[in-house]
Amino acid sequence: DVLVFLPGAGEIRRVQERLADLPARVLPLYGELAAAEQDAALEPDPGGARRVILATNVAETSLTIPGIRVVVDSGLMRRSVFDPVTGMSRLETQRISRASADQRQGRAGRVAAGQCYRLWSEGAQRSLAAFTAPEIADADLAPLALELAGWGAADAAALRWLDAPPAATLAGARDLLRRLGALDAAGRMTPHGQELARIPAHPRLAHLLVEARRRG
Repeated sequence: DVLVFLPGAGEIRRVQERLADLPARVLPLYGELAAAEQDAALEPDPGGARRVILATNVAETSLTIPGIRVVVDSGLMRRSVFDPVTGMSRLETQRISRASADQRQGRAGRVAAGQCYRLWSEGAQRSLAAFTAPEIADADLAPLALELAGWGAADAAALRWLDAPPAATLAGARDLLRRLGALDAAGRMTPHGQELARIPAHPRLAHLLVEARRRG
């Protein structure tokens, strides 16, 4: 079986269409798929047919896919990056790190000796970052800031982190929450903030929902 790493669902659908005539089962695998479709990619074919599994980096470390002997790696991933200028997150297609490339390569050797085909040059390999930056370094921290306020943790530096949130980004997130009325001037959670915290959505969207209900 073959495991192909692609950056996102759109690329997976396009490659799946291109491989429609391939004499093998071509299966997608990404986080938003229905459970039954994910299970189909994670289980051997009952009739022994060869499978080509088109996956995002969800298959990089967290899942074991039986039967994989070949990996084809595009060297790309899609990542949510917070833009402090707009105050919003956007998805960016980025090169993977060398550590991710090694993880993906290892998928070809889980069950037996295998092959990994990387779709980039040796020179490009040397230019890759050693490791992928932790998500907290690039994320929108407004949900975290609201949760910390709910805990009564006014000073994030007093907590022990694997990777501490960037101070400037966290300060910007708290400023947003004050403007939404979720925090008071001292950084404590307001009753409105408590309402927002009960809604499983970003504080901006939770504020929109609460205000829409209030205004009828």
